[in-house]
Amino acid sequence: MSTTEPATAGGAAPTDGGPNYLSHKQILVVLGGLMAGMFLAALDQSIVGTALPRIVSDFNSLDKLSWVVTAYLLTSTASTPLWGKVSDLYGRRPLFIAAIVTFLAGSVLAALSQNIEMLIGFRAVQGLGAGGLMSLAFATIGDVIPPRERGKYMGYFGAVFGLSSVAGPLLGGLLTDGPGWRWIFWINLPIGLVALGIVGAVLKLPHVKRSHKIDYLGASTVAAAVTSLLLAVSWSGPTNGWGTATTIGLLVAAVVLAVAFVLIELRVSEPIIPMDLFKGRIFSGYAGFAFLLGFAMFGALIFLPLYLQAVKDMSPTRSGLALLPMIVGIFSASIPSGQLMSKTGRYKIYPIISAVMVGAAMVLLSTLSMNTPYWQLAIYMFVMGAGLGLSMQITVTAAQNSVPRQHMGTATSSMTFFRSMGGAIGTAVYGAVLTTRLKDHLTDIVPNATQGMVDGLAKAANSVQALHGLKEPMKGWALHGLVDAMGDVFLVSLPFLAIALILAVITPEQRLAGRNDGPKAEGEASVESSAAAAMH
Repeated sequence: MSTTEPATAGGAAPTDGGPNYLSHKQILVVLGGLMAGMFLAALDQSIVGTALPRIVSDFNSLDKLSWVVTAYLLTSTASTPLWGKVSDLYGRRPLFIAAIVTFLAGSVLAALSQNIEMLIGFRAVQGLGAGGLMSLAFATIGDVIPPRERGKYMGYFGAVFGLSSVAGPLLGGLLTDGPGWRWIFWINLPIGLVALGIVGAVLKLPHVKRSHKIDYLGASTVAAAVTSLLLAVSWSGPTNGWGTATTIGLLVAAVVLAVAFVLIELRVSEPIIPMDLFKGRIFSGYAGFAFLLGFAMFGALIFLPLYLQAVKDMSPTRSGLALLPMIVGIFSASIPSGQLMSKTGRYKIYPIISAVMVGAAMVLLSTLSMNTPYWQLAIYMFVMGAGLGLSMQITVTAAQNSVPRQHMGTATSSMTFFRSMGGAIGTAVYGAVLTTRLKDHLTDIVPNATQGMVDGLAKAANSVQALHGLKEPMKGWALHGLVDAMGDVFLVSLPFLAIALILAVITPEQRLAGRNDGPKAEGEASVESSAAAAMH
């Protein structure tokens, strides 16, 4: 494998093989372009969540709600490693522009959707672009800012996520209540064109090309593996039964394809996810942590707006505003933790606290009832947001710090890949749990004399408007069953968060490199592996 590192930024490749980091002023200019692209992808995640109940009500398809999100996560997940690898080979800027164009194309098509199946398909196109926007932004940060200083600049990214998280639900609600939910996709066009202009003007990072061969077989294999798994847990299992030949076949195919992907990556010259990365305990530990946290996170982000609109009878606009405590929690934790990480060079404690807080929030959310006052829910959401804010960017920085610089893009996109894959699988699992448990709870709630109404009530739950149109006592039964099923959804995440906590505790800590530290050569052992070797 070639040992030539890509040029970082600021003019030319380093002549001594060391990092060529940018000055503070240069960094701020580059950040302008990166933040514009990231805002596009981050806004879409939050703006769609608020509109989902209205969208699935219009299409009468609550049972497919999770797929509107899952399709987006699936393509962003499967494409993320490829974006990172190709950007390592060809440079960040052209790939970042391609990601924006792809995202905007998906937005236009989604806005024109005539049924839920079309929307799901075009959301997949959006996800393809979003996978590049997120991973390439963080990879570029790894190129131009030393690890020790990244915490200071994470506040800027926290501001992007915070602004998009505040503006997204509010815009989603206003547009859904006003001109209609299709405008949550049309709004991406002016924002995307501005992002495209900024990126084209300021994101100019010189790149040293090296010999390359794109691992298309690996990319298609991992996409097929993830697709098979998601089809099993979100479609075949709940619809056909978990013991049917179709479900078992899809699960077996997912395992076989995953094993094939690993074997392919071990043999190709330019793997999209080099297996050598997993020899480092820091990278592998935080990759697992990112997967598990993503699994937990997306359940709350998807089903809280549904609870607020269906159970609390809030409009999309009000439900968007009601999510603000979670955003405040993210802000209040991410910015101070990033500053402290830059000041001390230490980060291990933050993922540990993060797993504990997110787990506590899930337990609290599982206690939601028909009569839970909003102030209690606000506290639960704040705890959830603070837990997420403590680890979302810090684990990426720790992983970047543990790998050779020539694998920066690949390592960064791989971390995004595992978080997105956790989110995609978690969303599918949560959707399956909600659909299955809703019927179970309705069977327990509905009196024996009217058990024949269970299927009808479960079908009515496909639409928030249909739920609100039911007469009592049927409406009460349906909403009660929905709340109980949501409680089960939140509890499903607890075993995964327990494993995440264990990973956070046992993953070693490596001092964050500063501006004047030399680079790690390719294949250089990380601090903890060197220490372990010395003990034997």
